[in-house]
Amino acid sequence: MPAKPLPDVVAPDLDVLFCGINPSLMSAERGHHFARPGNRFWPALHLAGLTPRRLTPEEDRELLRHGLGVTNLADRPTRTAAELSREELRAGGASLAALVGRYRPRVLAVLGIGAYRLAFERPGAGLGEQAERVGGVRTWVVPNPSGLNAHFQLPDLARLYGELRTAAGRTTPGGADAG
Repeated sequence: MPAKPLPDVVAPDLDVLFCGINPSLMSAERGHHFARPGNRFWPALHLAGLTPRRLTPEEDRELLRHGLGVTNLADRPTRTAAELSREELRAGGASLAALVGRYRPRVLAVLGIGAYRLAFERPGAGLGEQAERVGGVRTWVVPNPSGLNAHFQLPDLARLYGELRTAAGRTTPGGADAG
């Protein structure tokens, strides 16, 4: 199996595994997730209390220290997610289910309602926790943090990502709770 153009940041038993749609051309070129300057993933994580400070794309491996990880539905980098085919998203959904089944995060968070609907053939799915589980784990759909997604502003993203923090059982902001 060829190497992914943008490797997953994943480990067993994470609190939340975030799943983007696919790498941007810039992210693939730089080798780091959510590398486009207009992307709101990193500030939303911090404002939601999932990280103790705002991380940069170059620090994406630091997510593991905070019980977080990141992957993508599709591996192929594109300028926009609209360039992906329905088949690529469906194949990505099957691969994601296998990855999640192997690593068993507490919560899977898919970043993008349209991609979720296509990948898992759930045309009526809405934001929030889903009735169906992917790979046997609790699955949430939250808005895509891309700067191209004007429907949700940073405070909306922070609030929804904060709900993920609570769903994962994290009571203290900024990192994994002491056990």
